[in-house]
Amino acid sequence: MTKEIKAVIFDMDGVLIDSEPLWRKAMIEGFASIGVLITEEDCKKTTGNRLKEVVEYWFEKLDILDFLPTDIEHRIINMLVKLINNEGKAISGVIEVINFCKNKNIKIGLATSSSNQLMEAVLEKLKLKNTFKSSISAENMEYGKPHPEVFLSCASQLQISTLECIVIEDSINGVIAAKAAFMKVIALPEQEIINNHKFSIADYKLNNMQEVLKLFKTIIK
Repeated sequence: MTKEIKAVIFDMDGVLIDSEPLWRKAMIEGFASIGVLITEEDCKKTTGNRLKEVVEYWFEKLDILDFLPTDIEHRIINMLVKLINNEGKAISGVIEVINFCKNKNIKIGLATSSSNQLMEAVLEKLKLKNTFKSSISAENMEYGKPHPEVFLSCASQLQISTLECIVIEDSINGVIAAKAAFMKVIALPEQEIINNHKFSIADYKLNNMQEVLKLFKTIIK
């Protein structure tokens, strides 16, 4: 028997805000500031991971020895906050989805791999500061996505069984994490990776928030 949906949990980057291009810009500029060149394609390889993990990955892969990973993390975060403040825009249709959930008395949460600083910047920029019943960053958790810890914590704060939650995610790591938490999940990938077979574990794979809203009108009563 399918559990009734009582909570919707949103990822942040690529779901609430169109920030993936901004992330890549900040990553490229951050590494360029120490003379290391990475590309847009390089950045896409680590989508969905925590910044600490991403920076450590490139430091090890490129054998960077003259700088500390934490220095680059700070540079990237500071660049990204400026980009969010200047260029950040909500994903088309996401406010309508949020309002639909609120009108149906569905609890809504936010579970992100991004830092608390970035989460606060996004919520401020999009005027969503008091929207979510639970807003959680995996920044200081023992594990990041694809581990389900951040989703389990969010469901706990919402006081909802994971079996009664549905997650909206844009990354493969996020989809894996949501399924590992025994939640239903909607995959909302960027168009250039939408055919990646790894998204097949999602309960739904959709193209945009307008399709999410249409789905919610059929599965949330």
